[in-house]
Amino acid sequence: MMKIVTASPAGRRAFLGELKARVGAASPETEGKVAQIIQTVREQGDSAVLDYSRQFDGWAPSSLELSRPEMEKLAAACDPAFLAALERAAANIYDFHQRQKQQSRMEAQSGGIITGQRVRGLHRAGVYVPGGTAGYPSSVLMNVIPAKVAGVGEIVMATPPGRTGRPDANIMAAALTAGVDRVFLMGGAQAVAALAYGTQSVPKVDKIVGPGNIFVATAKKQLYGVVDIDMIAGPSEILILADATANPEFLAADLMSQAEHDPMASAILITTSQSLAEATVAALYRQLERLSRREVIEKSLDGYGAVIVCETMDEAVDFANQLAPEHLEVCCENPFEYLGRLDNAGSVFLGGYSPEPLGDYYAGANHVLPTGGTARFFSPLSVDDFVKKSSFIYYPKDALLRAADDIILLAETEELTAHANAVRVRRED
Repeated sequence: MMKIVTASPAGRRAFLGELKARVGAASPETEGKVAQIIQTVREQGDSAVLDYSRQFDGWAPSSLELSRPEMEKLAAACDPAFLAALERAAANIYDFHQRQKQQSRMEAQSGGIITGQRVRGLHRAGVYVPGGTAGYPSSVLMNVIPAKVAGVGEIVMATPPGRTGRPDANIMAAALTAGVDRVFLMGGAQAVAALAYGTQSVPKVDKIVGPGNIFVATAKKQLYGVVDIDMIAGPSEILILADATANPEFLAADLMSQAEHDPMASAILITTSQSLAEATVAALYRQLERLSRREVIEKSLDGYGAVIVCETMDEAVDFANQLAPEHLEVCCENPFEYLGRLDNAGSVFLGGYSPEPLGDYYAGANHVLPTGGTARFFSPLSVDDFVKKSSFIYYPKDALLRAADDIILLAETEELTAHANAVRVRRED
């Protein structure tokens, strides 16, 4: 059964501690294995990727790259209704992210001074897409479309085909819809290493995004600095903030929508209504009987689920900000009343008819979100993650001379006399 956690400060601290403890670092053994895989791929390239594919996936392709005609053939076999829904979701995601796009700028100031910023897409980005039961076409859209909007020159996708040697057709359809340029049949830490360093077949990328297992996450972490990454994602989370007007059937369904991801996923309801809390728990176990991932949901709710009853909504809002959840639903009579006070959340869902899956698939906001309390300082994946910015400065001689004394003074105060000299020689010219 889901835990009932006291709303006292001590109770909240204890529960927050339990949640944070579940998001641990990889074991030294895993760190060592991943480091070895990365080094071998760096040294041996394609042959190492193929060897690891045989070892871990039980199969290696004759060619790492999947051709465009093969992608199109796989996608053509998909359900037409699925393809149509995919297109509509992609349009919403594109529209949302198009509004995030920044323009380069140039400002002319008095005295002939010109400053500005150039904004441009990365040269090449890599998108990792898990295969097998963890293959989600929606994640392809969410990771690729912001990169396309940002103007990334080339988007390379890596996905493991598994023991059948056949990639997931729905993932291929999503790749075509989102605009992936090249697809490579490889997975695990070896795929991340290949994207980071490049091989004989796989081009080197500037950034790697996308979810994966502990080996993929560890490889991304170890290679950060060689290549940029999106984030190190932990187990999924949902926190629902509800008052007495909320529908317990909706709340129960939404809690389980995240619990089904993983036995370590966290699903929490916080409310000021004891009767709503009890009704939600009852609805939850009624609905659970008919769900296919019942065993996973039960483990998640038993381990990391909770119903918390607070005395006031102020306490509930305070707890939400302390938890900094990945997903935060506000199922209250006037949800917008709380929006400006909820500072720490990956994505906020307002009202009884904005369930979390709306964001996962369709509304347009990105579903790649910070977990494990990192919403205190991290943001959702966005167009900004796929651009680089360079500032530029132009000073004519007269403008530099007017500023020279200040610059020389600041440089000499820091005892950087060569900095001061670089300005002084121009004043003496």
